[in-house]
Amino acid sequence: MMKIGNVELENNVVLAPMAGVCNPSFRVLAKEMGAGLVTAEMVATRALQHGNAKTRSMLKILPEEKPVSMQILGCDVESMQIAAELIADTEAQIIDINMGCPANKVHKAGSGAALARDPENAGRIIEAVVKAAGNKPVTVKFRKGWDDDHINAVEIAKIAEQAGAKSVAVHGRTAKQMYTGHADWDIIKAVKQAVKINVVGNGDITTPQKAVEMLQHTGADGVMIGRGALGNPWIFKQVAHYIATGEILPSPTAEERIRVALRHADLLVDEKGEYTGTREMRKHIAWYTKGLFESNKFRDEINLIETSDGLKDALNRYLEFLLTREGAEVTV
Repeated sequence: MMKIGNVELENNVVLAPMAGVCNPSFRVLAKEMGAGLVTAEMVATRALQHGNAKTRSMLKILPEEKPVSMQILGCDVESMQIAAELIADTEAQIIDINMGCPANKVHKAGSGAALARDPENAGRIIEAVVKAAGNKPVTVKFRKGWDDDHINAVEIAKIAEQAGAKSVAVHGRTAKQMYTGHADWDIIKAVKQAVKINVVGNGDITTPQKAVEMLQHTGADGVMIGRGALGNPWIFKQVAHYIATGEILPSPTAEERIRVALRHADLLVDEKGEYTGTREMRKHIAWYTKGLFESNKFRDEINLIETSDGLKDALNRYLEFLLTREGAEVTV
């Protein structure tokens, strides 16, 4: 178990916030598959402050996905404070501050990874969010640094702790690296040694073995998984089980992958409607079927389908096709 402020988690395996992915549908699946905590995709605070309807809709939380951390993105005290006050009245259990997003459109506006380049402002923002959050604990997610010449994760972690944050998540890459190269777990270790609050390690966690290796190397309190969960929500259960028992659970079969993809499609269409849900599901199906027999050809077909019934029919036909192939039942 892990505790963040007054929020107790069933385990220390956390779904990382991913834009365009971590909507309620995906978070429900991750929770069902064993995640101790799920994090929503980032919410732009200025849009929230000005009452943007689409942004407000991103605060929706389903009962079955709790506990949930709601992540906010901004670069000024006022909008971040207002956003925290709004989220304090929602069903979210935790408020997370994004200081790690490396996307150009984000950091050019002074938010995300750019915010961590201004430690003084970052400290003021964290303190303001903590005050506005009421009894909800505040966490901060950031990267190793801006580039190899500007590594300041330890400094940001100390500032976050002093400002009242209850936990930090550290991605072991710089902003300039984006998602290339390898994550530096040594920086996560350095952060853990520098602060007393929880430290969650993030970066290159694609298997249960990698998760435990990172925890042992760094001494971190928890593990955060992002891209390793795309098309593979089973990873949360596998990691939690391996941490607890040292036993490796079997990988999902091809049939299990298709069955969960079908459930995901239902959840996403229920959440976002026929038009948007169907189109967003295409990328998830590409992830679910990666490595399966003739999956490239199947994905070409999926990308032309415009209805949820069409998606489900195609998935069922693909499953029947796989089951007729010798060895299709073998895990991938």
